[in-house]
Amino acid sequence: MEFGAAAAVARWTAQGKRVVYCMVSSGEAGIDGMEPEVARTVRTAEQIESARVVGVDTVEFLGLPDGILEYGVPLRRLIARQVRTHRPDIVITGNFHPTFPNGFLNQADHIAVGRATVDAVRDAGNRWVFPEEGVEPWAGVREVWVAGSPDARHGVDITDTFDAGVASLRAHQAYLDGLGWVDFDPAVFLGSMAEPTGALMGARYATSFEVLALTFPEE
Repeated sequence: MEFGAAAAVARWTAQGKRVVYCMVSSGEAGIDGMEPEVARTVRTAEQIESARVVGVDTVEFLGLPDGILEYGVPLRRLIARQVRTHRPDIVITGNFHPTFPNGFLNQADHIAVGRATVDAVRDAGNRWVFPEEGVEPWAGVREVWVAGSPDARHGVDITDTFDAGVASLRAHQAYLDGLGWVDFDPAVFLGSMAEPTGALMGARYATSFEVLALTFPEE
């Protein structure tokens, strides 16, 4: 979320919308120089703080193993339960395409989770798929918004909340340090994406999404 979409979240929470984050893993395999169990604690704390910066006070961690996630029924089941529990109107997920808009290769975890999320949203509305006590089916999700997608056609003006998005990314300081990117500046990095997108919308900064509709258009 912090690599582009968090500023949009800050806009929405400022408008009074409630946003919940669900992290499939805890990012424990993401810092080469830090043992996974230590990294899990560090990255969990950074994610909670990162969410707080943009107005999100609920962050769920499913605890699946970072780096080796697999698309399939078990993952769909866990995500469908989250959808049924929180009953959202819109679900946001990360890019599940093979590449990002800049042509860089996507990661296997991102692809698996994005695909599973789209399917789990539909699963959540079917009472005969993953029937579980304590949660009722939820077919109220109208759209899935895919952040970082090369097929994005929808933009959100984040001019007023760009700084919050930058602060949200900065909250992942241990992770950013662990990447070893020399002279990495979150503001410059996010601005390099948000300024061109904003220009398309007549705004200073914007972020983009691929929007997948889950309801039939009214005739």
